[in-house]
Amino acid sequence: MPTLFDKPPVLGFAAWSGTGKTTLLLQLLPRLRAEGLRIGMIKHAHHAFDVDIPGKDSYELRKAGAQQMLVASQRRWALMRDLPEAQEPQLTDLLARLDREQLDLILVEGFRAVSFPKIELHRPSTGQPLLHPQDSSIIAIASDEPLQTCLPRLDLNQPDEIADFVLSWSAWSRTPD
Repeated sequence: MPTLFDKPPVLGFAAWSGTGKTTLLLQLLPRLRAEGLRIGMIKHAHHAFDVDIPGKDSYELRKAGAQQMLVASQRRWALMRDLPEAQEPQLTDLLARLDREQLDLILVEGFRAVSFPKIELHRPSTGQPLLHPQDSSIIAIASDEPLQTCLPRLDLNQPDEIADFVLSWSAWSRTPD
């Protein structure tokens, strides 16, 4: 039975803070787009954030009491929604908000406690342990140093190698059963 993680396929990048998830994704996205993939992205933030700019009309209207603020122009739209209480977002809820018919692949930064296919980023110099094998949903490990693993091992300093892996995995994941 298909899930929200199947069509389009969803692939996460999981690691301890400071490992370089965003840096790697900034290198991967243009490579994957160059291959013709339409990519959606979900990023988990562990802190309060604001995507609107103080002083702009949309910011001021939201701060004045609009719980949902949709800003639209000829080239983009964005919906900001204030939640009534602090609550951890659920990945499935966020996936359901994307226009999935317009995407070939969804990349997720964070949500490492959720079980779905992920590439673990690991830098031994951070002193943090591997997430695998405790997380059985990890499909590969990208590291900046050699390590022993039964999973495919990718070089964290070679974004083209990681992009090739993602492209292969994505093509395999989109193949009908």
